[in-house]
Amino acid sequence: MQTDLVRLGLLDSGADFSIKYLHEVNLFGQTVYLTTTHVGLLVVTLVLVILAIIVNKKIAKSKPEDTPGMLVNVIEMAIEMLDNMVKGTMGINARRFRNWISTIFMFVLLCNISGLFGLRPPTADYGITFALGVITFCIIHYNGIKANRTGHFTSLFKPVLLSPINIIGEFAVPLSLSLRLFGNVMSGTVMMGLIYGLLPPPITTGIPSVLHVYFDLFSGCIQAYVFCMLSMVYISDKIGTE
Repeated sequence: MQTDLVRLGLLDSGADFSIKYLHEVNLFGQTVYLTTTHVGLLVVTLVLVILAIIVNKKIAKSKPEDTPGMLVNVIEMAIEMLDNMVKGTMGINARRFRNWISTIFMFVLLCNISGLFGLRPPTADYGITFALGVITFCIIHYNGIKANRTGHFTSLFKPVLLSPINIIGEFAVPLSLSLRLFGNVMSGTVMMGLIYGLLPPPITTGIPSVLHVYFDLFSGCIQAYVFCMLSMVYISDKIGTE
């Protein structure tokens, strides 16, 4: 049993970047394994929920003549930035999708940079990024069908000779979104795991902090932006921006 878990990456096999097995729970006759991915998802979700509650209470209690605090200012700047990003890409449709894009941006961003706080980034698990890709895929085609009705399907056969490529291209969307995000985050996780696991302590004292800035912070922000930007482009392509 232990050998199988090591082979699957659920137990520590000496690689710091692997998904580590933490606990097992019997649920409806099935054994469910709790891993570092579940812990990361729980922490990120709690941070987002707690932050939303705190900001909501601060804004509800504030008055027009009051000077907003630093937290409210930062949140307003972030919301304005996300609104402008969605509006600049989706045009008149921005109002419909800004909540989803803003939420997924903050979720992916926090997942990507969670390595700065000692967690294993949840987006370094393909099960997470694939689920995000499938959700986006469903949103794309739901809105495409809603906007174009049967034209959403007939457009796949124009021109007829390219219809197989068009169909394959549609089903490649969730794979493209999920693999791009997973590959970039996982590569940074592997690099940092190798540095911490193979180099002696004197070297890992200061150098990793600089590398974390790139692999976790810079790359994490870029990948969150790319995921949301591609999602908006795919949706706009189906429903139009006029």
